[in-house]
Amino acid sequence: MFRQHPHQMSGIKAANHGRYCKIQAANKQVSYAKSYLCSMFFIDTHTHLYLNQFDADRGQVVHRALDAGISAMLLPNIDTDSIRPMLDLCTAFPGQCFPMIGLHPTSVGDDFEQQLATMEVELSKGYAIAIGEIGIDLYWEQKFKDEQINALRTQLSWALEYDLPVAIHTREAFPLILEEVEKAQNGKLRGVFHCFSGSSEEAERAVALGFYLGIGGVITYKKTSLPDAIAKVPLDRILLETDSPFLPPTPHRGKRNESVYLLEIATRLAEIKNLSISKIAEITSKNATQLFNLPFE
Repeated sequence: MFRQHPHQMSGIKAANHGRYCKIQAANKQVSYAKSYLCSMFFIDTHTHLYLNQFDADRGQVVHRALDAGISAMLLPNIDTDSIRPMLDLCTAFPGQCFPMIGLHPTSVGDDFEQQLATMEVELSKGYAIAIGEIGIDLYWEQKFKDEQINALRTQLSWALEYDLPVAIHTREAFPLILEEVEKAQNGKLRGVFHCFSGSSEEAERAVALGFYLGIGGVITYKKTSLPDAIAKVPLDRILLETDSPFLPPTPHRGKRNESVYLLEIATRLAEIKNLSISKIAEITSKNATQLFNLPFE
């Protein structure tokens, strides 16, 4: 049975059996589920709660997630400017918020080598649970395509050197990014393709590399092929994530995303996989704990 580590989970509240878990969101009282859902253990493996979109109510956002059973939130870094606010949040919620270090592909520019130098210094301090968010994003422009590839290669090499998993961002970059990961894979490289939205063939290829697929709000959208793409992906290769404040799940589209909405994603995944929500919580949390070496048992 997957259990919370007693020394890490202080302050987390679970709803009593038969009661509703109530959270305050957008000034409205929202009933998510009965206690069997709220008392489960979920991990949001990708959330940017340190961004300025949460400056007015960051503590409340974290507590809403904790009260709803999202007991750990993993924070991927973006660039040199995001390091301090990310670490401040982890200091405010030790054992519940965990930092990564990496340079996001859309932050790669003329100064990417200097930014990478800073990331490597931070990485050497030993606090990061993973290298992320890294990858290739060719959606907006391709001006720095070569620099993005070089930054990715450098950070994949760090993952092997420091024996850390990677959180990979990809947009308009399949199959290129799979080719880069395949080149770097020596049997020890591990990680997650965050916010996976590729095809079934790309899903199969990613899983064959030993990677997990991060499933977020896109799984709840009406016009998505993601359910078909992951139909044959075993649950032990799937992680849950929100990518807050981006990509809110249905019925919250058009609003700011936050970690508590992970429950909507988990519920939809349970429907797709024809499994109980408790099994989704158990297996995906076990996956995250193993991949990121989290202090839970």
